[in-house]
Amino acid sequence: MGTEFSERVVMVTGASRGIGQEIARQFAERGASIVIHYHKNRESAEQTQASLSGTSHLIVQADLADATAVGQMAKTAVSEMGKIDVLVNNAGIYEFHPVAETSFEDWQHSWDKTIFTNLMGPAHLSFLAARSMMKSGGGKIINITSRGAFRGEPDAPAYAASKAGLNAFSQSMAQTLAPHNIFMYAVAPGFVETDMAAPVLAGPAGDAIRTQSPLNRVARPEEVARVVLFLAAEGTDYLTGGIIDVNGASYLRT
Repeated sequence: MGTEFSERVVMVTGASRGIGQEIARQFAERGASIVIHYHKNRESAEQTQASLSGTSHLIVQADLADATAVGQMAKTAVSEMGKIDVLVNNAGIYEFHPVAETSFEDWQHSWDKTIFTNLMGPAHLSFLAARSMMKSGGGKIINITSRGAFRGEPDAPAYAASKAGLNAFSQSMAQTLAPHNIFMYAVAPGFVETDMAAPVLAGPAGDAIRTQSPLNRVARPEEVARVVLFLAAEGTDYLTGGIIDVNGASYLRT
């Protein structure tokens, strides 16, 4: 199985920090040119770029909830890099909106923002990347979803729904894109040691979260990244449509 990505262009959304940054780093270590997407923090995106092996990397910006911005970003990436071989839809948001404590106005806002960012954005970007891949002979699309798609998120139901939708989207697209030599996968982590999760993991619920896994810890970003690179490598075509759990047996489904 080939794990070298020389002369491959890999686009990673949310690559300015956390899981996305580690995914970008591991691809770059294996020779890939990285398209580093960020939404608001240009400085962090530049820090990611500076930390990567190689020099042929590109920074792009877009609010994934804005379809026009997503379209322009994809156009820029293909124009500057010539192609997209691998797309990793990693960026996402998580907002609390418990039913008993949230106004209807805030409820609507959380749902709109979460669904557009976590589901519609990746769907639009996947469409554009797939059209480019059709012209260049094929590619891989890997969506980062969540165990929350299966076990539920009581205080953030829009997040769980968006990730469940992304799983279903991945499987639908796997079927329609396979004849074009384009393969699609989903990776579903549980809690991961990132800046975004740090306040929760450091708080009163941290110990309980860690003991959800028999490993008594949460995942490390590099563990999720390794699974992404495995799927992007040669020899994994027949896994297309698969949803790979990376949750340390904290949630088991059948």
